[in-house]
Order: sequence, then C-alpha cells, then structure tokens
Amino acid sequence: MPSIRIAVIGLGYVGLPLARLFATKYPVIGFDVNQQRVNEINRGIDRTLEVDEQILRDSLVSENPVTSETNGLFCSFNSEDIKGCNFYVVTVPTPVDKNNRPDLTPLIKASKTVGCVISKGDIVVYESTVYPGATEEDCLPVIEKVSGLIYNIDFFAGYSPERINPGDKEHTVEKIRKVTSGSTPEVAEIVDSTYRSVIKAGTYKASSIRVAEAAKVIENSQRDINIAFVNELAKIFNAMKIDTNDVLEAASTKWNFLPFKPGLVGGHCIGVDPYYLAQKAQQAGYHPEIILAGRRMNDSMGKYVASEVVKLMINNEIPIKNSKILMLGITFKENCPDIRNTKATDIYHELVSYGIAVDIYDPWASPDEVRHEYGLALTANLDKSVNYNAVILAVAHREFLEIDLQAFKTHGAILYDVKGILPREQVHARL
Repeated sequence: MPSIRIAVIGLGYVGLPLARLFATKYPVIGFDVNQQRVNEINRGIDRTLEVDEQILRDSLVSENPVTSETNGLFCSFNSEDIKGCNFYVVTVPTPVDKNNRPDLTPLIKASKTVGCVISKGDIVVYESTVYPGATEEDCLPVIEKVSGLIYNIDFFAGYSPERINPGDKEHTVEKIRKVTSGSTPEVAEIVDSTYRSVIKAGTYKASSIRVAEAAKVIENSQRDINIAFVNELAKIFNAMKIDTNDVLEAASTKWNFLPFKPGLVGGHCIGVDPYYLAQKAQQAGYHPEIILAGRRMNDSMGKYVASEVVKLMINNEIPIKNSKILMLGITFKENCPDIRNTKATDIYHELVSYGIAVDIYDPWASPDEVRHEYGLALTANLDKSVNYNAVILAVAHREFLEIDLQAFKTHGAILYDVKGILPREQVHARL
C-alpha cells in the first residue's frame, strides 16, 4: 500500500483525539457534518475538552495535508476534501432509539460518505461500537452500493474499537492498548501497524472483524452488569438500614474483590452498548437474561434516588408538593461536559412528577446543549440564600467538593449524596 493518508469521519469525543494523534505521523483530514464543530476545531477550540487547546492548535495545518504531502490535521465539513485519502476511519456515534433499539443511522450515513470517495485499494476502518457482524453485514454493503466497488476485491476493511474514556486525562487514546482487525491477513497487518505507529500502549490484533466487534461490546456490558449488582446491593442494604459504602469498603479488603460502586449509569457506552449485544443475541435466537436484567436495574436508579429523597423529606415532615430541590450536576460523569444519555435527568423528571420544583446547577455542562437535548434550563449561579428543601449531589464534580453544602442543611435542607463522596456524618443519606 502507498503512503497512508488518513480521513477521520466524525470529530466528537472519539474522532478528534484520534485524528490529532494520527496527525503526528500522517496527513489527516478530519471530517464532520457539523459545520460549527469544524469551525471551532479549526480555531483550536474543543468543546468536549478531550484535546488540550495548545496541542490541538499545534497539530492543525492551514491547507489540505494530503495534497501538500505533509503531516498534520486539517478539518472540513466538505466531503470532497477527503477524496485523496486511502485509509478511512469512521468514528460516528451509535445510539439507541427511545425503545432502546440500536440506531445505525449515523453509521449508514458515514458509510455513504465513504462510498462516494473511496477508491480501489483503499481501507475503511470502523471504530463505532456495534454488535458482531454490523461492519460486514450493515456498513460495507452500503459502501459497495454507493461506490460500485467490491468488498475484499476492490477495497478492504478493518475494525478497531474505540476505548475513549471521556474526561479521563490519564488514560488518553495513545495510552490505551488498541484492538485491531482486518478483512484479510494482509489488511489486518496494515491496520495494526498503522495504529501501532501512534499508540504507545501497543495493539492487539484480533483474529477477525467480528471478534473485535464482540470484544468491544462485552467490555462495557461486563462493567454494566457489575454496576447493576452493586446497585441492587444498595437497594437491599438501604432497606436493611446498612451503609452500602461501609459494606463495600469492608469487602474490598479481600484481594480479588471487584471495587465497583453504586450509581447512575449513563453516557454513550455503558448505558447503550449492552442493547446492541442483546438485539443481536435475540436475532440469533437467544434471549439474554443477565444483560437485560442489568440494564433494567441500572435504568431504574434515577427514579430510585428521587423516591429515596422524597421519603427522607416525608420523614423529616417536609411538605412535598411545591417544595424546592437543588440538583448538583447533570453530566453523565464527573469533571466532564458530556451529557449524552445522562441518567441525572431521570431524577429530575421523577421529582417533578411529585409537584416539586427542581433547580439544576452544573458548571461543566453547556446550557445550550442541555436545553437542546433535554429541554431543561440550568441555573446560572449557585445561590446559597435560596431555602431549598433538599440538595442532591448527583455528579461528583470537583467544584462541588469546594462548596459549603452544610450551609444548605442549616436552612433545613435534606442532603443526599448519590456518588458517596462526602463523609457519612455530613449527609442525610448516600446511595
């Protein structure tokens, strides 16, 4: 294969860090249909906060590096700009619909884009999380139809599942071992060597595309099930008036105990990927029990937290209807602006159903994104003079640890700690 010229399609939490990394060794075109996102990146701005702005600026070049044969990153919303590439990496999201069924629409659209520009001998690698078989059964036929080329004769494919952990500045893309695969042994080696050239942690070449797809989808399913187990424990121990965190700390003294904690399971990976595996299993004639049971448990936790807070208010003789609650945090995890599939909204909607007014404060979340995605308004400033009846620490942002939450208690507010990060004596209850 001639010199690698890379196009990364989709510049979100996965695509931009990868494109920036590849640009240290190759000419890279970053493509995204979101014109505003592309314009921001080209100004050195990453609203996801995954790439340091100075590092991003240093990687950007002012003209197409493919045509100028120089390394660097050039971002565009014009698909014509990626025509000169020969190694296409698809990093678009794979969500579920309102019925938790896999939605491959972004993947199909990205595949059509690739089909319009791909040439003979080119390679397309998918990173988006899918069920086993999706790359070859759903995506590549689209490229064949649009391009008129034949898979594994005229063009080739690979799959290398993303392992981005939003907000994690320690386990960045180059520091996480990468699984790779290819549609032929020769292509598998090209895909592996390309990633290996920039991934400091090294790579692992899977035996097939389907194996790599399956490995990715079970990574998050395994974590989902483990969290579901401790969430069920939290419900059991709370009913027994036992502090769940104390139990987990005691159990963690055993060398092989897995240190999972209860909480809300949202985001674009753990809260979504199990549904992809479950649907494919059902198509194969098997009804997955543990996977879906774990999903039901974790999806129930927002309503459970709200009901526990309401019980605390009743026990403290606080009227429920027309009461006022402050919820701290709406992103799906701490110290990260990502609001995708956040379960903090479940707490909000359940409380509102009781006739409670809820203020949401989150210094990390974009008010515009929250309004667009969920139709909710964020409180711009934290006003400690407001007499809230309860305060829920829903997300463990570091800024919240600096707030004097005890000041709310002096006004009679119930303090509930979802994340279990505050000392037990400072709160009324922890999950």
